[in-house]
Amino acid sequence: MTTTPLAFLKGHGTENDFVIVPDPDNAIELTASAVARLCDRRAGIGGDGVLHVVRSAAHPEARDMAGEAEWFMDYRNADGSVAEMCGNGVRVFARYLQHAGHVTAGEIAIATRDGVKRAHLAKNGDVTISMGRARLPEDGVTVTVDGRSWPARNVNMGNPHAVAFVEDLAHAGDLRSEPPYEPAAVYPDGVNIEFVADRGPRHVAMRVHERGAAETRSCGTGACAVAVAAARRDGADPAETGTPVTYTVDVLGGTLTITEHPDGEIEMTGPAVIVAEGRVDPAWLAEDATA
Repeated sequence: MTTTPLAFLKGHGTENDFVIVPDPDNAIELTASAVARLCDRRAGIGGDGVLHVVRSAAHPEARDMAGEAEWFMDYRNADGSVAEMCGNGVRVFARYLQHAGHVTAGEIAIATRDGVKRAHLAKNGDVTISMGRARLPEDGVTVTVDGRSWPARNVNMGNPHAVAFVEDLAHAGDLRSEPPYEPAAVYPDGVNIEFVADRGPRHVAMRVHERGAAETRSCGTGACAVAVAAARRDGADPAETGTPVTYTVDVLGGTLTITEHPDGEIEMTGPAVIVAEGRVDPAWLAEDATA
């Protein structure tokens, strides 16, 4: 790690919160233990993950996207593990780029491990992200909590999701640990698990256990996965009807609007807020997390 104070910001999208680390030249070595310390809610700054802000040309995983997107979202889960994608994170990442003066309101491109995502920064504070297309593998799982079991739809939004429809969100339990599911081999690298209850026509509410972060107040890719799973359950497929389908998805931290278009492209709209800036003592960050 650097011996100079580490600059950071704190932001959230529907209360899915992140530590933002600006590092245009990719000069900071963010180890898994350092990320976990930053995200620690009692002994650190606290967050569901870290948004490492790097120019695409400076990062080996993003150089081939540099011609299309200047900035790369090097996202890490709260436990320090690397993640393919984070929908709320992209919205907050876009808001940071605007906050820092790198972009203005309008359309921007952001490189992620799941490819280049398009963002639209609206003047009212909302950010819309083009999330790509959902993949719907045929193999699902059965999720069990406190003796109750539900089939869960397999939806991939660049990261894996298992979507279970329940009568009451309380049936999901405390979600501090990952709910067991079978067969485990369907998700060899773990999975985000969403529990979903109906609230009205094309209106659902969800809770989520995020892989590497326990229960979070919101999950953008999860909300997209939920909207797609709900649409298919309800017999709606824009690719067949030629008509976009929009669902309102309530999360613990607010509300997201998800639209699936006939070409399969999914758009997610919601707020993104920068709440603080500061500096981290590099000596503290370098300490062993078990000390």
